[in-house]
Amino acid sequence: MKTLLLRPWGLSWARNPASTARAPGRADMGNLSRARRVTAALGFIGLLFAVLGIIMIVMVPSIIKQQVLKSASMMMENRPGFLKLMMTFVFSTLGQRAFMNRTVGEIMWGYDDPLIHLINQYFPNLLPFKGKFGLFAELNNSDSGLFTVFTGVKDFSRIHLVDKWNGVSKVNFWHSDQCNMINGTSGQMWAPFMTPESSLEFYSPEACRSMKLVYKEQGVFGGIPTFRFVAPNTLFANGSVYPPNEGFCPCRESGIQNVSTCRFNAPLFLSHPHFYNADPVLAEAVTGLHPNPKEHSLFLDIHPVTGIPMNCSVKLQLSLFLKSVKGIGQTGNIQPVVLPLMWFEESGAMEGETLETFYTQLVLMPKVLNYAQYVLLALGCVLLLIPIIYQIRSQEKCYLFWISFKKGSKDKEAVQAYSEFLMTSAPKGTVLQEARL
Repeated sequence: MKTLLLRPWGLSWARNPASTARAPGRADMGNLSRARRVTAALGFIGLLFAVLGIIMIVMVPSIIKQQVLKSASMMMENRPGFLKLMMTFVFSTLGQRAFMNRTVGEIMWGYDDPLIHLINQYFPNLLPFKGKFGLFAELNNSDSGLFTVFTGVKDFSRIHLVDKWNGVSKVNFWHSDQCNMINGTSGQMWAPFMTPESSLEFYSPEACRSMKLVYKEQGVFGGIPTFRFVAPNTLFANGSVYPPNEGFCPCRESGIQNVSTCRFNAPLFLSHPHFYNADPVLAEAVTGLHPNPKEHSLFLDIHPVTGIPMNCSVKLQLSLFLKSVKGIGQTGNIQPVVLPLMWFEESGAMEGETLETFYTQLVLMPKVLNYAQYVLLALGCVLLLIPIIYQIRSQEKCYLFWISFKKGSKDKEAVQAYSEFLMTSAPKGTVLQEARL
């Protein structure tokens, strides 16, 4: 009788020399330990990247917002390198360069910019402009704010002076109380009865500050006498040249004013065109600038009696400070320079029917009345002299008549007496003579 032995497959295969497992050695244990360490390291790195990704998702928008508020690369000079690298990547992705070619119309009235579009898409209330970007894109159908001015009813010397602008009596853009003051008028009218010692003070919302113009000379516009007021050399001088302007600093060369504090911290500077009345080094650093007073100075011609502007020409230049920023590839090797962006002239003059009416009522009529008073005085004197002369002549005639009458009476008496004498008898020897009167 044969016996059948049943064995499990595992035991049967274990007896197969080709498939028999051997006990693990030291080398296998080392490989296993190494694999575990690599796996743990990869897991830790993955966890770190995941945490970093979450942090970036939360923080990057606020970081980008902060940097945009501080005007991108120029404000990132002292920022960490990874932020500079990030902004360089963003600029490169959107095709942004340090310089671009645009038409005058695009610069003034706006053009589509992918960076502006991206910012407005994710941060809709961050920038003050929507859609196209242009220097004057947002100025159509706009104003310079709400001015509250004195009427001069209680104090005539304060007529047209600004009490508040947009509800505030002073601004907070600058670093001194004097520079933050809102002085003068809104720039449309001034107090009447000006003298050469008068000055023109006004608040400019565009420049975020008060300005003062000084008297230069008398003139005539359209037959109307005027006083010409111009900008003094100290208008845009820096604090080292003119200490009262220290509050507008940080300053660069004299003759340009830093307006970054009221223009979203962008490195913008305000000056006369071609850097007129500024440090010569500014004009020498840019090719093609030739400052001269005839083309680049500003003036206002005011009728001194009424304080109304008759003719004006306000010329200002907007410049941008540029320099290379390490870590921002788009800035390249730009040398530090205050580069003019544009300069503009805002001029106006009274003309047409308004000028004729103004001339008639405020020049011609006062002249006529001025001459008329002397004519009337002379005519009155002449008319007054007529009865006086007549009276004097009448008195002279009466006097002559009286004199002649009196003389005639005396002559008659003399004739009569002489006749009586002749009629008397003459003594003997007397010779009678004929007497003729």
